Amino acid sequence: MEKKIIKPSILAGFMELLPKEQEIFNDIVDKITGVYKKNGCLSIDTPIIEKSEVLLAKTGGETEKQVYSFQKGKNNLALRFDLTVPFARYVAQYYNELTFPFKRYQIGKVYRGERNQRGRYREFYQCDVDVIGKENLSINNDAWVINLADKAFKEIGLVNYKFQISNRKILKGILNYLNIDKSIDVMILIDKYEKIGKENFKSELKEIIGEEKSKYINRILDIRGTNKEILKELSKFNIENSDFIEGIEELKNVIKFLEVLGVNKDRFEINLKIIRGLDYYTGTVFETILIGNENYGSICSGGRYDNLAENYTKNILPGVGISIGITRLFFILKEIGFIEKYKIENKLEYLIIPIGDTIDYCVEVLRYLQQKNYSVSIYFENDSLKKKMIYANKIGIENVILIGEEEINKNEIRVKNMISGDNISINYRNL
Repeated sequence: MEKKIIKPSILAGFMELLPKEQEIFNDIVDKITGVYKKNGCLSIDTPIIEKSEVLLAKTGGETEKQVYSFQKGKNNLALRFDLTVPFARYVAQYYNELTFPFKRYQIGKVYRGERNQRGRYREFYQCDVDVIGKENLSINNDAWVINLADKAFKEIGLVNYKFQISNRKILKGILNYLNIDKSIDVMILIDKYEKIGKENFKSELKEIIGEEKSKYINRILDIRGTNKEILKELSKFNIENSDFIEGIEELKNVIKFLEVLGVNKDRFEINLKIIRGLDYYTGTVFETILIGNENYGSICSGGRYDNLAENYTKNILPGVGISIGITRLFFILKEIGFIEKYKIENKLEYLIIPIGDTIDYCVEVLRYLQQKNYSVSIYFENDSLKKKMIYANKIGIENVILIGEEEINKNEIRVKNMISGDNISINYRNL
């Protein structure tokens, strides 16, 4: 009976890269995490699988519908859908062993059962940076994490991006002031504003809360101008509500401190439609768009969560964080041609190519160069010289070391630059 050949494939919503793109992906990750390290953040990791009762303690609505959950024996388990909730559990669990404010970064895969579409993945990498305080946390940290993302984007060479910032307390205060019962429905609708368009939004909002109240909210959402002008217009509404007033003050402080931190004014703007769909944000919220490619949605988002750890501990642990969805970001950067132009140094400095029966001498050269901390490898296969050179060219090697009988007799190696075509003969100990 003929053996059945299974067609090699992966599930929809998952991403794999070929080596050249993987090297670029890794380089982007290294540069982003390098920024976080230099700014005093500590690396942690958490399990991909968590207890369902831990992971789903605060979720609801759309978020919970997307979670992959299953049972193993008597245990109800779930795959983490982000890195923030496991981080809250982590801080509550190791509370007595951590130093606060605790600044951490983490990169890892997360899982969401989203409807399959281009650029949306079910398995994807997130790269997060968060700050958690003990009992209180300065609003300056909200600006600080945005500033870290700004530094990270600069490090990888991005230029056309903008942070859109708001504060959920502002909308919460408005909804309370207007005595709107269906506040959750209104917030969900505002979160969909860009997807459904202005006219559809107005129509649906009117159905939920009536014409008079919907006009009031639309007046606020339609405020335009510079950041200072928007804040000034908001203050004119004279809404007597503590959340509204506090939200405006926090937003003012974040905008002011971003400037103090040196973030270019062109890099951030107030956008009162930013809500963030996840249920745990309580104050500052932000998303990031690529200017000229807004249709791809946010490439980086986050916010303040003052009560996320309350399900795991009685200790008050306010926090703020920002997350870059690197898998999605990489897809977008490929689409807009950024990855094609991305420059990365080939980590392999030399490829040794034996000509004839010279392998022992080649290994001698290899060991010497590795002792000198060069990155170097050998082509072992018994192929033609032409095939070996084609291989070197395809993997992007700049310099090959050719070793034949003539080189051995002279106790030399021949180094060929694959770009210029130049050859030099040299004693390998002088390399």
